[in-house]
Amino acid sequence: MFDYGTMTTRNIGFVSEAEQTRLRDTPVFVCGVGGMGGACLMALVRAGFTRLVIADLDAFEVSNLNRQLFATLDSVGRHKAEASRDQCLRINPQAEIEVLGADWPDHLDRILATAKIVVNGTDDLVASLRLYRGARASGATVIDAYASPLPSVFVTRPGDPMPEERLRYPTRGKPIEAVSDGDRAEAFLREAEHVMLNSASRHHIDLALAGEVAAGRRSRMSFAPMVISTGMLMAYEAVQLATGRSSRTDCRGWFLNVYRNRVERPLPWPFAMLMRPLVRRALKRMIAG
Repeated sequence: MFDYGTMTTRNIGFVSEAEQTRLRDTPVFVCGVGGMGGACLMALVRAGFTRLVIADLDAFEVSNLNRQLFATLDSVGRHKAEASRDQCLRINPQAEIEVLGADWPDHLDRILATAKIVVNGTDDLVASLRLYRGARASGATVIDAYASPLPSVFVTRPGDPMPEERLRYPTRGKPIEAVSDGDRAEAFLREAEHVMLNSASRHHIDLALAGEVAAGRRSRMSFAPMVISTGMLMAYEAVQLATGRSSRTDCRGWFLNVYRNRVERPLPWPFAMLMRPLVRRALKRMIAG
């Protein structure tokens, strides 16, 4: 028979009894439960979080089996959030998990009134803009990761610059409804530029294929060790926030270079300013093929 205390007993030592209670009682919104978001969700449920809202638009596909923890042959064809909830309840049947689909933006204000920790597991610009702008208005913190070949994580707290401001997306000051395909493409390039500038990612990916992704000629590459590791980093940040512990992770974040056994942090801004034109030219050459 299930018992929450028995389930979480081996957590104690990593967290205190009081901190475990905070994990149990802290609401978290996970928007996107495919790759990174799904890995994070799995870790949160097993860590003992029980108040969760999860959202996704899509159904699981065979191509998701290479990296998405809730994707199995049994869940292929099922709505991602519903299938993920069902598997979470097989881990902790006492968890309270609200499932949302394409209508999740209609519920965002209500969700963020209580859930002050948000995990961005989406890969869509408009969805991310809704999350970040909503979080700023409600005083919530967003845990996110870059579109990077290396595991990464960054945490945007209330008052921090949002990615669209920090990376200078063309969407700044623009209504959500006015975001264009050109805006999406430019925002992706700005993110890719940041990744190339501030990490050694370019040394650990096929640059020709990466150029095709940046140009929109193929889907993003994705690899289970990278995706799942990133989800775990996101889960650690959720634990830190829920327990009130401090974290050095800020809105610029960091990269975990698993190939060189080191953490890579963003460059000091004067050096980054000097290097940015070189990186931008290299990115353009990649896209041109």
